[in-house]
Amino acid sequence: MPLLPGAEPFASDPGDGTREIGVVLSHGLTGTPQSMRAWGEHLAAEGIGVRGPRLPGHGTRWQDLNRTRWPDWYAEVERAVDDLRREYRSVFVFGQSMGGTLTLRLAEERGDDLAGIALVNPSVTTLRKDASIAPYIQWVVPWVPGVANDIKKPGATELAYDRLPTRAAVSLTALWRLVRPDLGRVRCPVLLFRSPTDHVVEPINSTLVLDGVASEDVTDVVLHDSHHVATLDNDAPRIFTDSVAFVRRVHAARHSVTDPAGSTSGTTA
Repeated sequence: MPLLPGAEPFASDPGDGTREIGVVLSHGLTGTPQSMRAWGEHLAAEGIGVRGPRLPGHGTRWQDLNRTRWPDWYAEVERAVDDLRREYRSVFVFGQSMGGTLTLRLAEERGDDLAGIALVNPSVTTLRKDASIAPYIQWVVPWVPGVANDIKKPGATELAYDRLPTRAAVSLTALWRLVRPDLGRVRCPVLLFRSPTDHVVEPINSTLVLDGVASEDVTDVVLHDSHHVATLDNDAPRIFTDSVAFVRRVHAARHSVTDPAGSTSGTTA
């Protein structure tokens, strides 16, 4: 199927030939690279290599997403990681919502291959009661109402399906069941952005991640002026600037490069 205009994947490498820091940016379920593009453009302007893959089944029509499963999405992000690792000294993965779930799984599975991860309202569970019946109705109810466009900023729009394909949603819950018990395998630096007012992913998700990872370097940033799709919301500039500082600090420490600005991790409200 043809792509929706704006759903194209993106990639950029520094024009001066330097290959120090590379970042893969993963969008969420039913979304597209559009939700991560501005973030990627900001990173690229800072001399950072970026890859923004389009996850299989996304950016065309919702029926296509029902034909994919989480290993398909994971494999696409993993390919982007391997692409960057061939050229860049430090590779990071940034993920929003389900993209954060994939990012956590990569950190669990790939270990030192990743220099660090950044998460924006990641999902590892849900408190929605209807989720428990989804496995039983997925073959007769192909979709439920969508979860896109949870954005506080007036005029901002997420390019995403207006429906949540049931079989794809059930596959995401299977990924959650793998990720949650393995959170202790995440040992790389973590930068987590969370919105207290999120109508898609409940606050318990970020709590589980923060309590579960074994990383010594964890930075928790609260986004008071954004909803779920925070990369398109009022706090997007903070996400962009904080993430640049994060990757530079971690890269400097990883490769014993002098960082004259200095930085510390912790909770930022």
